[in-house]
Amino acid sequence: MNIFVTGASGFIGGSVAASLARDGHTVRGLVRNENKVKDLAAIGIQGVVGSLDDRAFLIEQARWADAVINAADSDHRGAVEALIEGLEGSGKVLIHTSGSSIVGDASGGVFSDKVYSEDNLPEPTADKAPRVAIDRRVLAAKDKGIASTVLCNTLIYGHGLGIGRDSVQLPRLVDHAKKAGIVHHIGPGTNIWSNVHIEDVVALYKLVLEKKPRGAFMFVESGEASFKDMTDAIGRALGLGEAKPFPLEDAIREWGYEHASYALGSNSRVRGTRARTELGWQPKHTSVTDWIAKDLNQ
Repeated sequence: MNIFVTGASGFIGGSVAASLARDGHTVRGLVRNENKVKDLAAIGIQGVVGSLDDRAFLIEQARWADAVINAADSDHRGAVEALIEGLEGSGKVLIHTSGSSIVGDASGGVFSDKVYSEDNLPEPTADKAPRVAIDRRVLAAKDKGIASTVLCNTLIYGHGLGIGRDSVQLPRLVDHAKKAGIVHHIGPGTNIWSNVHIEDVVALYKLVLEKKPRGAFMFVESGEASFKDMTDAIGRALGLGEAKPFPLEDAIREWGYEHASYALGSNSRVRGTRARTELGWQPKHTSVTDWIAKDLNQ
């Protein structure tokens, strides 16, 4: 199969692309920098230099491919529209990568008991409305003859399988802890995120490629944990002791509004059943704190 992957040098796209290349598929990976081409070639991926803003380029790559995986930017509407145009009427697969911050509450690190399912989604906040609109655009592409799926990932842990080794949320906390000599969670840290291991994420992307659902929205999760529990586990793994509260204002200065308020300071609790019941997905990893204890420093 010929597969075009955006974000091929990143964490999610890179892991999926590397695994598909190892399986024998012909994988083209979009990169912005010529320097990444050689790195991708070393793991069997054909790097193509381009931009998400280059509509003609994306249409060309989509028409070449048997399937497209968009893992570069969940918020780039123009890129999604170009890929849909390139795939229209083909019956080919389009997998769009979203994130469960679309249900995030920006609570400042305070617990919430709200849990969302694929059939019970809240209306998005103003911050997240553009991303949700893109997700809906992808889902509607089924009416244009495209086997389109939105995979809405939760907090992803584990080491990347491609050239991008680190995810977003936990590595930020680890890097900050190493710099500051103390592990922080935002506010009391009782906020909870659903989570999933990168190897299980890759397995689901492959199942979607194989089974080709149409217009499917799926949460990608296999457990949940509070940031207090995760940061305490990081503190033990790094030998820094118990994690301490970090005021939201300080966190925004450290990581920026989006990451502080949503990636690290919100609740994002979801339950995904469709991947399991419709595709037979069976995640093998279920405890992020166990992974932190055993594998964070690997």
